[in-house]
Amino acid sequence: MKKNDIFEVEIEDMSKDGEGIGHVDGLTVFVKDTAPGDRIRARLTKEKKNLAYGRLEEVLEPSPDRVTPVCEKARSCGGCTMQHISYSRQLEQKASYVENCLRRIGGVADAADLMEPILGMEEPYAFRNKMQFPVGTDREGRPELGFYAGRTHALIPLSDCPVGHPVNRELLQAMREYLSEAAVPVYDEETHTGLVRHVLTRVGFGTGQVMVCIVANGEKLPKQELLIGKLEQAVETYNRRSEDSPELTLSSVTLNVNKDKTNRILGFSSRVLAGAPVIEDTIGDIRFEIAPESFFQVNPVQTEKLYGRALEYAGLTGEETVWDMYCGIGTISLFLARKARKVYGVEIVPQAIENAKKNAKLNGAANTEFFVGKAEEVVPRLYKEDEETYRADVVVVDPPRKGCDRALLETLISMAPKRIVYVSCDPATLARDIAILREGGYHPKRVTPTDMFPHSSHVECIACIQKQEVKND
Repeated sequence: MKKNDIFEVEIEDMSKDGEGIGHVDGLTVFVKDTAPGDRIRARLTKEKKNLAYGRLEEVLEPSPDRVTPVCEKARSCGGCTMQHISYSRQLEQKASYVENCLRRIGGVADAADLMEPILGMEEPYAFRNKMQFPVGTDREGRPELGFYAGRTHALIPLSDCPVGHPVNRELLQAMREYLSEAAVPVYDEETHTGLVRHVLTRVGFGTGQVMVCIVANGEKLPKQELLIGKLEQAVETYNRRSEDSPELTLSSVTLNVNKDKTNRILGFSSRVLAGAPVIEDTIGDIRFEIAPESFFQVNPVQTEKLYGRALEYAGLTGEETVWDMYCGIGTISLFLARKARKVYGVEIVPQAIENAKKNAKLNGAANTEFFVGKAEEVVPRLYKEDEETYRADVVVVDPPRKGCDRALLETLISMAPKRIVYVSCDPATLARDIAILREGGYHPKRVTPTDMFPHSSHVECIACIQKQEVKND
């Protein structure tokens, strides 16, 4: 086959990125927007030595797992790559991927026996409390907001997003009206001209507080009063439209300045245009202050399940000293503090640690202490200075996608906690790190996949890893 050739194939499996996998003439072919069991016609877009990529042209025989996407932009948008697949099959696929990673990468022969049922959602829509909308123009040059098409910076205009909080529909319309009526120039990535780059929204699902952050290539917005009025009216319109839902309040409007030629969304300075610099939200009965730049899990329903399972895996009795590595703004730390004697948190981002301290004070968690720095540097230093004070009975790690630093894993092994609770946003790096910990005498006992992002290929999981007892003959 050569580029642009049309071929037929049956989709047999799915990749970790949500692409359908089939085989044609000895080639493994990946085709987006397909489901296992589909028989399709596709166009060849790229061929390598033993791999090929195709674009779906027609579904000849649909899979029993194929469904009609809720969002008409699902195929073009880069977000919901699995919305055309039934939710039950999505969960099966994600759980299977976690198990395969543990077995193939982690060398865990009994992976299937360790797996607990995946934590899915009863209602897998309207779950995101945070959205980031790039700003651009439509074909007529009018201001528009939406998302980028997959692996591009081509804007897909949206009037709403079914996985976000429904108030975003009104907020998006308010921003379009403001940008148009105030004649605000939209940022152009190629020329680095224009003003407004992104609009970030947050909604406190537990408090009803709404934040809107405008990211701009400048220090000031024109006609700010018009902007505030439009956003207030948007929230009021939502409240009238959704009388059966909890009432929302516009609590924070901020301007974030990002003048850099970068793909990074947020800049390093913000100022308040209306309301407060932060909003508050809750996970369970724990309250948190959240700034525009704060890391806070975007799916509050699943976060409560995830952290509840972390607390269960930690097995705390009230006597333990716990370390929370990569603690962020203290979300997991404060859950643990309810059952632990002492919780230490460490995080490389100074602002996150300041937020963690404020959140601890907000919740009366006097048995917490937080440190700024790299976990692999801070923890060994403190442990060497005072082994008794900074010992660990239980360690919780919630690293970024790249997983834990090797030096940190070696430190954990030397500290010899009874249990390590590993919260992972990438099963592949979790499995890699488990392989290292197994060399140090630890073995996973229970693993729970958790669906934090329905309709995407992303899956998080949590593992309980215990130190194996050495038996003397």
